[in-house]
Amino acid sequence: MKQRIGYVRVSTDDQHLALQRDALTKAGCSVIYEEAASGKSTARPELEQCRKGLREGDTLVVWRLDRLGRSLPDLVQIVAELEQRGVGFESLTEKIKTDSAAGRLVFHVFAALSEFERNLIRERTQAGLTAARARGRAGGRKPKLDEQQVREIKALLRDPDIQVADVARRYGVSRTTLYKHVGVIAPRQ
Repeated sequence: MKQRIGYVRVSTDDQHLALQRDALTKAGCSVIYEEAASGKSTARPELEQCRKGLREGDTLVVWRLDRLGRSLPDLVQIVAELEQRGVGFESLTEKIKTDSAAGRLVFHVFAALSEFERNLIRERTQAGLTAARARGRAGGRKPKLDEQQVREIKALLRDPDIQVADVARRYGVSRTTLYKHVGVIAPRQ
């Protein structure tokens, strides 16, 4: 039996589910999953329950596209998964239904735009890193210890009475950081 299953989400305490719930009820949804979670949050248990409950021939209905996906790539991935499982998708506000050729076309356009956006970001990032390297800047975090401190630490660790943990505490680093910078120092006999 084909069902229309709804999913509603609010991201802040000052938003209310009633508007979305009413729209989905009016659109014929027999079951509505409700979630109060930020769109940035990866943990959306109600959405996961909703996705598990969908069967071939069902339609997932949302009030607006941004209620389903955290980002455009996330949204496209969710809808593609639904399509593979034989589940339809409908967004009431944007009037998109993937059970039609036009609705699927809109989603393929979204997917292409999303991939284009990711590629542009990657290209800009690479160009920025190349420009920074050309100006003599190295990426990454600055070392915790400078060369002078490494020499001092090596000299300290040659004394068999000094503990590695004490030296690490003195320089404000972990023992792992010490070993990374100075290696294992054999104490003088």
